[in-house]
Amino acid sequence: MASRPIYQFHAELDHFTPTIWRRFQVVDNITVARLGYIVQVLFEMTASHLMAIEVPSGRNTYMQSRRRNPFAANATGQNNFWRYEIPDDIQDMYFEITPGLHVADATKTRLCKAVNKPGTTMALNYDFGDDWWVTLTLEKIFTDADLPGNELPRVLEGEGFGIVEDVGGIPGLAELVEAFNQKKGKEYKRLSAWLGTDSFDITAFDIDDMNFRLKKIPRIYKQSYEDRLIPTQSSIDLIERNYR
Repeated sequence: MASRPIYQFHAELDHFTPTIWRRFQVVDNITVARLGYIVQVLFEMTASHLMAIEVPSGRNTYMQSRRRNPFAANATGQNNFWRYEIPDDIQDMYFEITPGLHVADATKTRLCKAVNKPGTTMALNYDFGDDWWVTLTLEKIFTDADLPGNELPRVLEGEGFGIVEDVGGIPGLAELVEAFNQKKGKEYKRLSAWLGTDSFDITAFDIDDMNFRLKKIPRIYKQSYEDRLIPTQSSIDLIERNYR
């Protein structure tokens, strides 16, 4: 049974239309790193690039204060935030060049220590070249003794496919969608050859398949990021949906 508190999040890919979003639940004591792996699965990321999760602690505190007292106007400390990373050679660089930034190990920090109040936000940053951002809002914290623990993580609803790796971030994804909508021209031929398919539906979302993947793939991503293991062929087949 799910004896731990359950966190329900709303997650949305930043700066893209049509909106790509998910509503999902996890237990509160997973690591921040595992939350990152779960979000990666939800948005079709393949753990092939660096990631970090940022928590705007100053902004969250300020907004909580405003909710309690609408006349509160003290914005002091809003620029303070935490960046949770999987240890890497570039970790100190962010600490040195970004005022107000505190860096911590995502693999050793429990989610309940990073955020613990409904309404607070955090953001996944994936692939620092393409620079994808997914904003997470903690909608509620609750308990459910009747929910089997092996049901979590689970996605409740959502819309849209997710990202396409190495496409060039939000602008590249928009260009890819436009090309596949046109289904003709040099750009369509180039991108369809690159993607290996003649069709792509940015609105596609299969909730049953996504829940299946949530039970399997985060473990593979942990092995890649934390254990530095190369995925086996069976793991690659799972990530690439070669089980259909």
